Amino acid sequence: MTNWHVDGEYMETCNCAFLCPCITSNLTARPTEGDCKAAFAMRIDKGEKDGVKLEGLSFIVLMHSPGAMGDGNITVGLIVDDRASDPQAEAIAAIATGAAGGPMAALGPLVGRVAGVERRPIHFDVDGLKRTVRAGELVDQACVGIASAVAPDQAIGVDNTAHPVNSRLSLAKATRSSMHAFGIDWDDATGTRNGHFAPFSWAG
Repeated sequence: MTNWHVDGEYMETCNCAFLCPCITSNLTARPTEGDCKAAFAMRIDKGEKDGVKLEGLSFIVLMHSPGAMGDGNITVGLIVDDRASDPQAEAIAAIATGAAGGPMAALGPLVGRVAGVERRPIHFDVDGLKRTVRAGELVDQACVGIASAVAPDQAIGVDNTAHPVNSRLSLAKATRSSMHAFGIDWDDATGTRNGHFAPFSWAG
């Protein structure tokens, strides 16, 4: 019997050129820039942990990998929706860091440093194939899915990935990507960088 579950929507951008080599190499390839800076944004549409309701809240996991992600030594930081109460923030932190088990726990051996937790208002918007996330001055990111020629209202997907959020990811290009937190700094608006989105359903 699980003591927590969260379902919702996820999107991310990173500093790799499209398509991110991490996804197609099972985390063994060198990132485009030599290192990887990524922001995983998660909007919880339904969920709870130990009786604490979490629906309507969002969080963002910022990551920096100095080389191939599979080599480890990853720095992570967490931004929690400032609408969360202290018990809600504690529950989200336990889920997001893997301390409560679940998919993020699999990343644990690869994490070298937890850089801390920040609280900011988080806005996560979905419009067709577009995803936009803002967290105060710390994160401002957006991506648009690569429309399928056979189903234009859906993005092309990649399946059976070694990704903690979902094994199936929609492919997208980042239209903007700004991250300034936990010593992780990245700004880009070229439209050439990588993005993903997917629904998620986690439990632990």
